[in-house]
Amino acid sequence: MMSKQLEENIKKAEGYLKRFRDGVTAHFINGGPCPGDSGRTYENLTPVDNASIGDIAEGSAGDIDLACQAAHAAFKDWRNTSGKARKKILNRFADLIEARAEEIALVESMDCGQPIRFMRAAAARAAENFRFFADKAPTAGNGLSLHQDEHLNYTKRTPIGPVGVITPWNTPFMLASWKTSPALAAGCSIVHKPAEFSPLSAMILAEISKEAGLPDGIWNTVNGFGEVAGKSLTEHPAIKAIGFVGETITGTHIMAQGAATLKRVHVELGGKNPVIVFDDADLERALDAVVFMIYSLNGQRCTSSSRLLVQRTIQAEFLAALEQRVNNIKVGHPLDPATEVGPLIHKTHLDKVMSYMDAARNEKATIVAGGELVDASGLGNYIRPTLFTNATNAMKIAREEIFGPVLTAIPFDTEEEAIEIANDTPYGLTGYVWTNDGGRGIRMAEALEAGMIWVNSENNRNLPSPFGGMKQSGIGRDGGDYSFDFYMETKNICIAHGAHNIPILGR
Repeated sequence: MMSKQLEENIKKAEGYLKRFRDGVTAHFINGGPCPGDSGRTYENLTPVDNASIGDIAEGSAGDIDLACQAAHAAFKDWRNTSGKARKKILNRFADLIEARAEEIALVESMDCGQPIRFMRAAAARAAENFRFFADKAPTAGNGLSLHQDEHLNYTKRTPIGPVGVITPWNTPFMLASWKTSPALAAGCSIVHKPAEFSPLSAMILAEISKEAGLPDGIWNTVNGFGEVAGKSLTEHPAIKAIGFVGETITGTHIMAQGAATLKRVHVELGGKNPVIVFDDADLERALDAVVFMIYSLNGQRCTSSSRLLVQRTIQAEFLAALEQRVNNIKVGHPLDPATEVGPLIHKTHLDKVMSYMDAARNEKATIVAGGELVDASGLGNYIRPTLFTNATNAMKIAREEIFGPVLTAIPFDTEEEAIEIANDTPYGLTGYVWTNDGGRGIRMAEALEAGMIWVNSENNRNLPSPFGGMKQSGIGRDGGDYSFDFYMETKNICIAHGAHNIPILGR
């Protein structure tokens, strides 16, 4: 029986989705909607039941070129706009995000299947991103003063130019704001290509950019597929940098495509992140964090801790409690406030995740929870949260990024063995350590090959801190001044005092 709150949420969502259902969602170029030059569209399906929620304009190379030209033409004026003025516009941007928070949450839940309990925070986090970088806009160009006896060197940062932003489908609105807000604060213009599976909130973001007062051409959005729109964007000579979040294999294509024009590339890619639980840890808190960091957001997050390394002395106790928790997770409609895991993004992704159930059986791992579809009718992309045990780090289920609500548990005996297993992966995005031994926590953090480590904590976001990975998990860092280092060029200026000796030739 449908709860009253779910019924109300569906009714509200349908109201917001009506405009997408009734027409074609166009691109947004040079300050307004643009239907595209090809006339081609594709159908956007909700993972709730795989029904259509509208047609989307399929971006062509010509559409990308038009957007890039608009970004290029508008860049100079935005670059010369004062940081104080950019700060005002970006704070207005944040206000408007908050004003449309309910719409953003409901549309995004229906578009990508994420539970409303998490998507209600998406708008707040996006607004926080814009406010944080708005406050930094007036000082974004500041550098260092380096005084010498005979010269003064000082540095300043200048915006790199028009940039391309390519975002994924798992938390599309928040991640788009995480990439675009520092670019705008730095003084760059933008061409945004959202993921083809979750395009709707990107159009809301584009509309807000206009209302916030961004000059025409500073914000451009082109929908479509990576093979055409994405490739054209990464190869376009007007685009000076590409910020990408997504799969590792796509990241390698982007780097190759941008090479001919010597683009600066920041790629935030996949992970097979370990969470390491020692027998001296606060096991209840560790259990909470382990469950949250793999089963929240449908397991579709790059920072999820998808490998559980548990010390053998507590293995039986911890896994028994974990199995019970996994079996208790509520799977359901994403607009139901009680839902903890919603449908996976797309049928193709559901099939990929389900293929790992066969892999686990073939490799003789044990599926102690989940491992099956919730609704065999195929109307929605629902899977039971899954736990694999009796696994080794050599198995496919421990090597490859599944990107779903699936956890692989691996035992270890010693600190040294835990480090060896944790680092035995091509990825290096995050690591999580649970121990009440302060020295061990420091040693583990130093030894783990990952860009971000949390000790006795789940993924806790801190906007000034660097966000990014090592190895095949990416290149570059987001956050605070790290973002400005990507979106801006650093210029050194040397001024002589007028008294130093100049070497003489040919006098």
